[in-house]
Amino acid sequence: MLTCIIRYDIAPTQRHLFDEYARTWGQCIPRNGADLVGYFSPHEGSSSLAYGIYHIESLAAYETYRERLAADPLGRQNYEFAQREKFIRSESRTWLRRVDQG
Repeated sequence: MLTCIIRYDIAPTQRHLFDEYARTWGQCIPRNGADLVGYFSPHEGSSSLAYGIYHIESLAAYETYRERLAADPLGRQNYEFAQREKFIRSESRTWLRRVDQG
């Protein structure tokens, strides 16, 4: 099992748009094959760092998941929403493997 952590740099004055974006992914991600842990928006401290975290079986499963997500009408709409509104300044993905459980 792999964990993907998406680190977002968002526009602090447009956090409400990121929150809307995150709620939509909350519907799309699970139905397209990943186990969503959650999306996290700034609360205290940094006003521009946000995260999305999900688990997926493997990188091969991730490729299949990405194809399904790209074909999902709500997923495409959400991606276009982010592109149009420009509230995400940058994003990066980190892949982790849990090692504390046998």
